[in-house]
Amino acid sequence: MPRWYTYILQCSDQSFYTGSTTDLNRRLQEHQTGQGARYTHSRRPVNLVWSQSALSRPKAQQREARIKACTRTQKEQLIQTSAKLR
Repeated sequence: MPRWYTYILQCSDQSFYTGSTTDLNRRLQEHQTGQGARYTHSRRPVNLVWSQSALSRPKAQQREARIKACTRTQKEQLIQTSAKLR
């Protein structure tokens, strides 16, 4: 069973995009080349600023939905907290 990831990208306009995938490197490359989500297509380049693994697709998508419901400030706090742990 593949491992799933939830991730946050920071776009060139400083906005955030949240998604989920089984292959972070492939998905980031898709976003960078304009083959990813419509949202990121016009906001390239993008930068991976946060990711978290999940054991299943439903878990990754639940986390994605919770993050999308967060305010910008809450997303920034999540990113900063994660960076301090690395």
